[in-house]
Amino acid sequence: MRKSFLVSGIICAALAVAFGAFGAHGLKKWVDIEGIDVFKTAVQYQFYHALALILTAILSQKISDLKIKWAGNFFLGGIILFSGSLYAITLFKAMELSVPKLLFPLTPLGGVFFICGWFVLLFAVLKSDKQ
Repeated sequence: MRKSFLVSGIICAALAVAFGAFGAHGLKKWVDIEGIDVFKTAVQYQFYHALALILTAILSQKISDLKIKWAGNFFLGGIILFSGSLYAITLFKAMELSVPKLLFPLTPLGGVFFICGWFVLLFAVLKSDKQ
């Protein structure tokens, strides 16, 4: 099992719960409803892909393929880029600062990472000779 994916997935899931609780209870003081929705999206995708990392770690026991490692790396990168950029955008808005333009392309790039992770995982499963 790729322990690093398992550990990363568990940490990302725990952080998603903590961020979700903060978003539901504490964020209202600093941002409008649109900002809360952006934050919720970040939390949701982080949680989904934390579970994907855990799944990848479990599948790595059954499927010995470099694609499994790539899938996990894409999921982790997607969490950092997609969710991380949305958290940062929300933070800048909460602090009433202008959002650096660099952050905006990171969100769709993170989304591409998520999609790549799922397709690479699919290819690894389809290629697998183990049942």
